Amino acid sequence: MLSFESHYRVCYGDTDRMGYMYYGNYPRLYEIGRTDMIRSIWKSYREIEDSGLILPVRTMNVVYHKPALYDELLVIKTLIKDVPKVKFRMYSEIYNANGDLINEAEVVLGFMSASTGKPARVPDEFVEILTNLYPFED
Repeated sequence: MLSFESHYRVCYGDTDRMGYMYYGNYPRLYEIGRTDMIRSIWKSYREIEDSGLILPVRTMNVVYHKPALYDELLVIKTLIKDVPKVKFRMYSEIYNANGDLINEAEVVLGFMSASTGKPARVPDEFVEILTNLYPFED
């Protein structure tokens, strides 16, 4: 399993009147985590898109445990538990400053051709990086 951490401070514009981060902002944090992770092990999303691939979200399942609070520093933990074939399943866990799990999600992306909009194979280079560098259980 591959695990990667990003950090994010909840800004005023993220919150509602109660000082809680608005529930619709959490998917942006999942994206921050996954783009940081992919950039660190392979290449930036811009480079991926410039190569003719896009990665749209197909499904997202979210569990809200506790609210994130204004000015709180969050840890976004992004996990890849298996090597993608067609669907690219990623997991996000968000922790507050006390180390409490406040939110978690499973996000499934698909590799698609930017020109045709049809499913595309996961690039061999990406599969090789994941297979060679990180231990995954079969």
